[in-house]
Amino acid sequence: MREGGGAPGFADAAQIAGMSGRQILEAMMQGRLPYPPMNDALNMTLLEVGEGRAVFQGIALRQHCNPLGTVHGGWFATLLDSALGCAVQSVLQSGQSCTTVELSLNIVRAATPETGPLRATAKLIHGGNQLATAEARIEDDKGRLYAHATTSCFILRKSAP
Repeated sequence: MREGGGAPGFADAAQIAGMSGRQILEAMMQGRLPYPPMNDALNMTLLEVGEGRAVFQGIALRQHCNPLGTVHGGWFATLLDSALGCAVQSVLQSGQSCTTVELSLNIVRAATPETGPLRATAKLIHGGNQLATAEARIEDDKGRLYAHATTSCFILRKSAP
């Protein structure tokens, strides 16, 4: 996102008017729209988006660890929730948005800042008119599983003027 000239911030309604969810995500990746500021704080970024699919990469830093020196579960949850939400957003029409109503995750392997890049790959399971579901996995570059999750997202529609 930064490589495309992007910066953290918030898009306003005029910037995204008429754009589908996938178009918004692609514009963020290309630097034409700002990306969420939390991406910098949590050292994660959207790498890929497709129809019902999204891939985020994160590299945990020391400030993302619990007192025992392993990556905090909240960091895993945010990486997964980001990928899951973008997988759902990628199928939304102009004027629609989504919000997470349920997130269920399992952390199956500890990570540390020395673990290196972790990727959360999410795919849509069901895209309905009011509710969408998706699943995701966090793996390292060797394909080892660190966490997996499912989500339910409520589909929101912009009210007519």
